[in-house]
Amino acid sequence: QVQLVESGGELVQPGGSLRLSCAASGFTDMAYAMTPMSWYRQAPGKERVLIAHIGSAEDALNYEPSVKGRFTISRNNAEKTLYLQMSSLKPEDTALYFCRAHPLDGPDLWGQGTQVTVSS
Repeated sequence: QVQLVESGGELVQPGGSLRLSCAASGFTDMAYAMTPMSWYRQAPGKERVLIAHIGSAEDALNYEPSVKGRFTISRNNAEKTLYLQMSSLKPEDTALYFCRAHPLDGPDLWGQGTQVTVSS
């Protein structure tokens, strides 16, 4: 059974940093390495939006404008883990953060989310 599990979300002060992780299981090594991955977030009362994407070869890096320059998406294929390094956090970054896998041979997968709260 393939699944994604996010972690790393917590309460942080404005200007602080966090690193989110998304651990994948149930993938073969090759399948995970070939799977593009994304981070989304959903703020209270708002739609879920794409904020960062990374291709299978760690190329095709794309960021939503409000996070570009502050957030960095990366992946460790050997550990089947996706990361989102977040810095210079703002209150408006408060949201539930999700990872999404885009397998080449099956439906997309979502994790359950991890809460990030930016507040003093």
